[in-house]
Amino acid sequence: MSDDNSQNVRRQVAASRRWVVKIGSALLTNDGQGLDQLAIAGWVQQIVQLRQRGIEVVLVSSGSVAEGMARLGWKQRPKAIHDLQAAAAVGQMGLVQTWEQSFKAHDVHSAQVLVTHDDLSDRKRYLNARSTLLALISHGVVPVVNENDTVVTDEIRFGDNDTLGALVTNLVEADLLVILTDQNGMFDADPRTNPSARLISHARASDPALVGVAGGSAGSLGRGGMATKLRAAQLAARSGAASIIVGGRLPAVLSRIQQAEAVGTLLTADESPMAARKQWLAGHLQMRGVLTLDAGAAKVLREKGVSLLPVGVRDVTGNFSRGEMVSCVGPDNQRVACGLVNYSAEEARRIMGKSSDAIASILGYVDEKELIHRDNMVVF
Repeated sequence: MSDDNSQNVRRQVAASRRWVVKIGSALLTNDGQGLDQLAIAGWVQQIVQLRQRGIEVVLVSSGSVAEGMARLGWKQRPKAIHDLQAAAAVGQMGLVQTWEQSFKAHDVHSAQVLVTHDDLSDRKRYLNARSTLLALISHGVVPVVNENDTVVTDEIRFGDNDTLGALVTNLVEADLLVILTDQNGMFDADPRTNPSARLISHARASDPALVGVAGGSAGSLGRGGMATKLRAAQLAARSGAASIIVGGRLPAVLSRIQQAEAVGTLLTADESPMAARKQWLAGHLQMRGVLTLDAGAAKVLREKGVSLLPVGVRDVTGNFSRGEMVSCVGPDNQRVACGLVNYSAEEARRIMGKSSDAIASILGYVDEKELIHRDNMVVF
């Protein structure tokens, strides 16, 4: 893309009226030394300035575990889940107080919103979380969202707050996700080991070439690396949102984004926004099973987006119940779709490869003729 076109896109992004800003642990705690009060005050001042320009902001804040570690004098991130939860419980106290005091200095109200994956996996709770966040925004309150690390388990966690930021972006239909990190953006090589690495200024979030350059593992404080930030941008793109991965320590970084300055890496969506229910379905990160399709079924699903019938299924793995989320893969084990299944794993194994007309004679009843209805499915 030419520099002129890229700048035009930057201007369009800068005009976004609702932002989600995610700030990582390393930034918030100055690489584990405790909450960086001065930096936090700087980000808050910039958020307040954005609000004065008519921009609504939802903040996704990491840092509870890192702050808890600092308060408890722990030098290494613990591996035991109960120790992580203890650190999160201790750190959350200071984290929330710091955000609240910083916003209060500008006469701006803030609110703590703690969520788990279950909150966004259950449709009713998902809609309730959405309503709460939108109500806070409408009242001029800045929501400060974090994963509820004190109660989640590894089986139900988001995995990182980059992913949470993307799901919140979809949830509130934000126009822009800003991921503040300790790198200046995405590079075409690892800048920590390759001095010739160049910053990627602008790309499509769906560009397959980005996967190879994302690489990079998480630091000792957080759970996400550059690969998780790319995935977050891809998730945000489902609702048509753009993402900017940028160095949080850059002076006035949020204001510079709003002024269309070419900072960080801008990743744009290249498809129409996915319908709200489909976004919710696609946001499920915990799959309860896998349906392996034959080549014909995989082709038809990809090309026509029809419902999945039992006849097209060749194998069923996992132990799921009716209504749970399962992944659909082709003969090459590549993901084709995911969706809410109409039959349990045991029932699916009995009817796989069979005509829908045979369901009644096999099971003794028919709930649905489809294994997954197209309205409850997202095709990738």
